[in-house]
Amino acid sequence: MMKLFKYKIINTIILAVLLVPVIAQDIQDVSIANEYYTQGEKEKALEAYQALAKNSLNIPLIHANYLNLLFVAGKYKQAEIYLEKIIRRDNRFSYQLDLGVLFVKAGDLPKAQKYFASLFKNNVADVYKMKLAADRLSSFGLYDYATRALMQGREFTGNPNLFALELANLYRLQNLKQEMVGEYLNYVTQTPANTSYVKNILQVLLTKPEELKTLEDVLYQRVQQSPQSEIFADLLIWVNLQQKNFYGAFIQARAYDKRFKREQPKTLEIGQIALNNLDYENAIKAFSFVAKEYPNTENFFLAQLGMIKAREAKVKRSYPVNKDSVKYLIGEYNSFRSQYKSQPSAYEAQISEAMLYAYYLNEKDSASNLLQNLIKRPGISPQTIAMAKINLGDIYLLKGEPWESTLLYSQVEKSQHEAPLGYEAKLRNAKLWYYRGDFKLAEEHLDILKQATSREIANDAMELSMRIKENIAFDSAGTALKELASIELLIYQNQLDEALDRLQHFQSAKSSPGIADDVYWLQANLLMKRGRFEESIAVLQKIIDEFGNDILADDASFLQADIYENQLRNKQKAQELYREFLTRYPGSVYASEARKRFRILRGDFEGKENQ
Repeated sequence: MMKLFKYKIINTIILAVLLVPVIAQDIQDVSIANEYYTQGEKEKALEAYQALAKNSLNIPLIHANYLNLLFVAGKYKQAEIYLEKIIRRDNRFSYQLDLGVLFVKAGDLPKAQKYFASLFKNNVADVYKMKLAADRLSSFGLYDYATRALMQGREFTGNPNLFALELANLYRLQNLKQEMVGEYLNYVTQTPANTSYVKNILQVLLTKPEELKTLEDVLYQRVQQSPQSEIFADLLIWVNLQQKNFYGAFIQARAYDKRFKREQPKTLEIGQIALNNLDYENAIKAFSFVAKEYPNTENFFLAQLGMIKAREAKVKRSYPVNKDSVKYLIGEYNSFRSQYKSQPSAYEAQISEAMLYAYYLNEKDSASNLLQNLIKRPGISPQTIAMAKINLGDIYLLKGEPWESTLLYSQVEKSQHEAPLGYEAKLRNAKLWYYRGDFKLAEEHLDILKQATSREIANDAMELSMRIKENIAFDSAGTALKELASIELLIYQNQLDEALDRLQHFQSAKSSPGIADDVYWLQANLLMKRGRFEESIAVLQKIIDEFGNDILADDASFLQADIYENQLRNKQKAQELYREFLTRYPGSVYASEARKRFRILRGDFEGKENQ
């Protein structure tokens, strides 16, 4: 018995030794066949694979390429014989799937339908196999069969959310967006932690207004079906924000806060977003709700301050700015500071109050005193001190003391290095050098700011840098640009009448055709701030007519519509201009805002308060 055992071992070793050269040869032949395949030499590759397929050990190494070549060559009968042979030898699931794919490729759809129905039925209890089926079939573009596999697996388990992400991806590949949205919603129901991921996906995939509207309608249904679902309520707020429907977002956030009573109210966030997007009415509504519902909390103070800030922003955009309204705002800020002096929000109010004194009442000393007192106050955070210094630097620039300004900006750059306030201070310094006509030094600052983490700061830096480069190209000495920059400084210092006179003279001199659109733009904005709206619209029309393909054309068109809407209160004309804007400048950065305003004026968002 022992001798027989030894004999078998020796035979096995001898067989293995004899097979080594054969295996090595086959591996070399596989490499050659794959090289033919990669190089597109299909006939040579097919011939090589046919020879290699005779050895079953080679099948895992050549199967994918060999089968693909048979499909491409239309050799379906040969492919069927090959697949049936390897399935008899190795009944693995992936080979069985490939046989079904063959029937589809060969055009025998009834046979394919029957075959897949049987295959799925026999394996439906194994969720891993059904997932494998979907992946395999999807790789051949057979999305309908892949979807069927997953749906049968879902039905068998009774889990309505099984394979949600996989199905969402399949529907995405088929451009079935409503079905895709439904599965992504199923997915977040199952994995709430991935809500941000789904928001990012939907933001990329749903770009048309009607697609976002469809998502909104689906979410309304889900919220009504599952009123205690925090996920759907949150997504409904989000989709309203994507449409820039801040009223709708406020209504949903209010319902969310009443229902779930979280420590950080959604409504406060909506108020700030609406304020940043110049929707002051809805910002005030949101802040008012928070102030009422969250008394004796930090949210209350933030909401109270938010309401004053929203009213301030509204006053600043009502041209010409009413000084009595400014004085009333100063009184509100002062009252807030007195009432809540121990709150950090009071320091922010003090900065806002100071800047109103400086810019609109021309009381620069009062403004400076408020900021200097804040900077010297013990226990103030470094960020608050930095913000106060930036604003104090602005006041020195208003007073015509640029060296004091740059000193303060530079201090903040150093203390807040790589922080948003540091970048903001660097941008102020860049603008200061621009105003003074030192374009080289301004460019050095701007080149750094183009890489800033804040998109807004980076965009501002890019815009100013482009203006310098474009105009220097027309005038290497920068003479015209220096004059324009000095006029911009006058505007910054609120010397609007002198700035208008200088612009008129500059325009009549026609000294630099490359800068004419910038001159028109400044002139139009100054006329608007002076309340001369019809004149402003006429100058904006010059930009559209004379520089229709340049960078300021869409700005001018949008501002015309804005003037009709918010200054002249001509809603019908504004709606008409927004519609024309969307047709003429569909790729503009203002397109989303113009679409929102057009829809508001058309009444699309009315009657949404149904929760």
